[in-house]
Amino acid sequence: MRASTLRNSPRAPTYHGNMTTPHPAHTLLIEGPDAIAFAQAQFSNNIAALPNGHWQFSAWLDAQGRVRALFHLVRLDDEHLLLLLRGDRPDELAASLQRFVFRAKVRLSHSSSSMLARGPARPIFDLGRDGDVVELGCGSLSLLLGHGVSGDDHWRRLQLLDGWAWLPASAAGTLLPPALSMYRLPAVALDKGCYPGQEIVARLHYRGHHKRHLHHVTLSQAVPHGTPLHAGQLGAVQLLQVLPHGHGAEALAVLPDELAEHFSRNQDIVTDEGLQLRLEASWSD
Repeated sequence: MRASTLRNSPRAPTYHGNMTTPHPAHTLLIEGPDAIAFAQAQFSNNIAALPNGHWQFSAWLDAQGRVRALFHLVRLDDEHLLLLLRGDRPDELAASLQRFVFRAKVRLSHSSSSMLARGPARPIFDLGRDGDVVELGCGSLSLLLGHGVSGDDHWRRLQLLDGWAWLPASAAGTLLPPALSMYRLPAVALDKGCYPGQEIVARLHYRGHHKRHLHHVTLSQAVPHGTPLHAGQLGAVQLLQVLPHGHGAEALAVLPDELAEHFSRNQDIVTDEGLQLRLEASWSD
């Protein structure tokens, strides 16, 4: 299934903070004659089948199938791939990937000097370039990536509403693909060769039974990205990105299925930490 087109919400709250200014971008450039082959062997999606001038969701998993990094993977050409991290710490990702380069003819370089802002509508997975600005099509809008880009970052909420997860550092290496709704995006390929975590990805897809999934929740107050919350014996809530507004916050969160079912019976839940949570939307694998 293709990733859903971003949509506007009829009840958008008023945000505070940096919601009207460009957002920092964390990127990793993979370049060289073996760039495609190297990425194909390491990442969860089928880079070899991605045409030049397009992007896809992808991830780097560990051997147990847990998501170490989630990103937009942009295929600029046959020797240049640009990873726009849906998270941070590109230096750590570059250092970890460097250990697997061996004799491959690739070079890894990371940066946190660019910015992200909302741009005009562009077909999803399409790509545009204007000088050093890269434009990633997201349907009803685009993401502008580059130095000195102008625009706002309301795209953060629009992507939250569509269940496009942003992986904070505290959650890296702790969640399996179904918990981030990665099959839906799609960010994993089931028809390519081996890569780290591939057996786990296939098993979870074909056998199912994963008991943690992605949800959109509202919170009675703002807390930092990646904050874990607890709901007694019903289990833990792993918050991902959190967007504050005047009446609290909203977030994407990974919930145990048992807790999500309890949400459907009781409109609000008060966590052990004293926060009130309300379930707004849910996504399957």
